[in-house]
Amino acid sequence: MLLVIDVGNTNTSLGIYEGERLRASWRLTTRREQTADEWGVFIQTLLATRGIEQQHITGVAISNVVPPIQQALEWMCDRYFGVSPLTVEPGVTADLPLNVDTPREVGADRVVSCVAAIALYGTPLIVVDFGTATRFDCVNRRGEFIGGAIAPGINTAAEALVSRAARLFRVELVRPKDAIGRHTVTNIQSGMIYGWAGLVDGLVERMRREMEGDVKVVGTGGLVGQMREVVPCLQFVNADLKLEGLRMLWERAHPGVGG
Repeated sequence: MLLVIDVGNTNTSLGIYEGERLRASWRLTTRREQTADEWGVFIQTLLATRGIEQQHITGVAISNVVPPIQQALEWMCDRYFGVSPLTVEPGVTADLPLNVDTPREVGADRVVSCVAAIALYGTPLIVVDFGTATRFDCVNRRGEFIGGAIAPGINTAAEALVSRAARLFRVELVRPKDAIGRHTVTNIQSGMIYGWAGLVDGLVERMRREMEGDVKVVGTGGLVGQMREVVPCLQFVNADLKLEGLRMLWERAHPGVGG
């Protein structure tokens, strides 16, 4: 079996693949101070809840945008699973040509998302990742990553708003019934949910005009479930896109070896 770990700034996603089947997955809070042993014991416990034995993990693939965590993850893989992980490095991959000015600035999360999206949906495409940031990753019809855009994430923007406005407060970020809010809670919810829907649709439309072909739009990320019904441009939604990309990259690096 293959263990895949996608470390984001806010959340960490873990998955267990048996061949191409995602047998189990978890979404956790990213904690920068965790030691290798804490990672190992925690993952052991998660595996046990699904009846998966530790010795059945024969490979690990990691995508990590939080550098201080990397060493603890590598030590954990060695101590608890006896393997050296495949780590997707920023800007270093033959699986996704990077047709941008500074390839080494392209994060590992963007690489794994695009690798999976190309394989699953074809090119050209735009991947919209709803996470700590709202990220737009563009791939042309030749399968080259050509750049994109980064905007604040919905929760990130909401936290900034309430921290700077004395009379506003935190609300549950759910879709309100109407765009015109009738009290403070629905005003904030409308601005965040429908406002971000407008941001995504508008930016995708501009990007499509700059790209050739029938551009597909794929939504992913931890907040995609909240946005899928209000963003008309999303043609496909795959919350596990980065986990799929990690699986694909591991299999390409280990041809003929089952995860």
